[in-house]
Amino acid sequence: MFLEGRWEMPPLYSPQRISFSLDVHLILFYVILSSGVWTWRTVLWVAIGWIVGISLGMLCCIYVATLHENDLWFSNIKEVEREISFRTECGLYYSYYKQMLRAPSIQQGLSELISDNATESKRTINLLRRMNIYQEVFLGVLYRILPIQAYLEPVYFYIYTVFSLQAVYVIALFITSWLLSGSWLAGALTGVWYILNRVDTTRVEFTISLRENWSLPFFALQIAAITCYLRPHLKPIQQKVVLWLMFLATLCFCLTWQFNQFILLVQALIIFTLDCLDLISTEQVTCLYLVQVSSLLSVWLLQFCNSMILGSLALSFIVSALFVKHFQRGLKTGGLAARLGKLLLHTVLVLALTFTINYLAKQALQLRSDEHIFKFIKSKFGLGPTRDFDASLYLCEEAFGLLPLDTFDRLAGTLLAYPYLVTLIVLLVMLALPICMRADVAYNLLHTVFFGLLALSTMRMKYLWTGHMCAFAAYGVCGKELWSLCLNMIHCNTKTKLRLIRYTVPLAILGFLYYKFWPKLMTEVSELREFYDPDTVELMTWISSKTPKTAVFAGSMQLLAGIKLCTGRVLTNHPHYEDRALRERTRQVYQIYAQQSPEEVHRILRAAGADFVVMEDSVCYERRHGRGCRLRDLLDLANGHIMDGPGDNDPDLVHASHPRFCASVKTDGPAYTALFTRVFQNKTFHVYNDHVRLTRR
Repeated sequence: MFLEGRWEMPPLYSPQRISFSLDVHLILFYVILSSGVWTWRTVLWVAIGWIVGISLGMLCCIYVATLHENDLWFSNIKEVEREISFRTECGLYYSYYKQMLRAPSIQQGLSELISDNATESKRTINLLRRMNIYQEVFLGVLYRILPIQAYLEPVYFYIYTVFSLQAVYVIALFITSWLLSGSWLAGALTGVWYILNRVDTTRVEFTISLRENWSLPFFALQIAAITCYLRPHLKPIQQKVVLWLMFLATLCFCLTWQFNQFILLVQALIIFTLDCLDLISTEQVTCLYLVQVSSLLSVWLLQFCNSMILGSLALSFIVSALFVKHFQRGLKTGGLAARLGKLLLHTVLVLALTFTINYLAKQALQLRSDEHIFKFIKSKFGLGPTRDFDASLYLCEEAFGLLPLDTFDRLAGTLLAYPYLVTLIVLLVMLALPICMRADVAYNLLHTVFFGLLALSTMRMKYLWTGHMCAFAAYGVCGKELWSLCLNMIHCNTKTKLRLIRYTVPLAILGFLYYKFWPKLMTEVSELREFYDPDTVELMTWISSKTPKTAVFAGSMQLLAGIKLCTGRVLTNHPHYEDRALRERTRQVYQIYAQQSPEEVHRILRAAGADFVVMEDSVCYERRHGRGCRLRDLLDLANGHIMDGPGDNDPDLVHASHPRFCASVKTDGPAYTALFTRVFQNKTFHVYNDHVRLTRR
């Protein structure tokens, strides 16, 4: 619903909004030291660059905060509506921040998280071990000890912190492109491109609590640190400082996102490729690997010895690469054929040892927590079963499909795609020839290639690619290498012409972008909407007022995360899918949407300890996905049942002996009323109680 004539943004918490990590300052400080002569022009130029970079970071922060406020009218809606706006797993993560604030003391709050029995019924789990929620713990502690409670609500402290990390993200990308090109105009172009391509670079304004929104700014800082570390002529003391900054950024990245091991695996493959191509020194390779290993092991300790980290492919690969590298001498000596043969043997040995170590580690640790991810990868490429419920759940989500082609239309519309592709092609040709290339440029080239391939295969991973794409394209526009190559081809390469082009072209692009997109940007930030979900509000209000605080609720993962946040009730399952036992329980609870008998559903819910089950019409009669990808279809296929509705079925599927439970229970037939009692309903939700337990009470 569009509203006019109203919107007053609450004052942003400026210390959080403009703050950014110390490592950002120090990285560029050491770059300046290594640049040589300190003149007043150099100092002024660097100072202007910093002002521009910080300003763009703050602009991005304010921009996404404004969009969030305008879309929900966040400052004027009820507390329960604010909490409902934290959709799906976002609500689950935010609930632990809320839990830390409501605990009688910080110590008790930590104790409740370490021994939690409300997130999964009949189970006591260590949330700090299972989930990446240290950021919620940190903010909860910080809010309690800072003198800000009188003028800043807890929810604003939380969301403004996340939005301020977007400023860190933009500043880190700004630094990366500045380091690569030698001009802060590249950073300015990077920041503008990042903001204008917001649809493809971030989704923070409507998925605030997602782990990637916390971790990607630190990942961008790590990329800036690696770029600085690989610069030529860096002094030993500067290298040590940058390595420490790299470690801190990597640690924060790993601590805030459960997918850290897979991202670091891709990065380790990039480092391995650079090593094989002899583009970085052995010392640099070892140091980069050790930073990754030390970060993973530090997170392993902080997460109470989480076995997923020890059983990660990233750790197995790094250990294998270092081991084989130590014993296989003379890898880069001899003729071309001999070197290629040695590199091939080296690669085979590393990969073979990686899978051996990983297999043995998982067997020793009895690790099966991440098997659903490998099932998904196998199924995605046609190498695994297509009826596996967990794999199908991912495959049927648009976010895990191929990158849509309209993404490139949007990127081309802001002129980002063209310089990016030109820079990418030229540098890849130079790498293939091979032509001498700076180590920092080579790293960023392979980074954009590897993460680009990841994004093309899985749309959700595009946010790892598109931000760096802005920095890489800006380097192509403002860097010396590509323009020197072009000017050499037409035999007119002079310092004056090179400087003129390097400053004229980015300014012309910035002018065009301002002329074309500034009015659209102003229109976008002036559009006013309002949060409207009365059925969910009614459900949460009823649960809070009409059910015991110890009641256990079953239902869809996404809805239960909201119930946990809004009401504090106990759950049977939730969206954090990184546990094998939880995945199996989720599949069992979801039989409420399958073709099952009331007795079987009742048995399942009793086994999970559920007092209430919430069924959603949007799931029971789903139309969002096509046939074969609706949740009820996935359950039917996993159960070996023929799917309902028109369409073909595999010949080995059989007709179910019972109708679909979620639809049949509403008929109030004797078989259903003997076991279930409807206690709440509206246009969207139907809540049933265990009739047997209710009668006994």
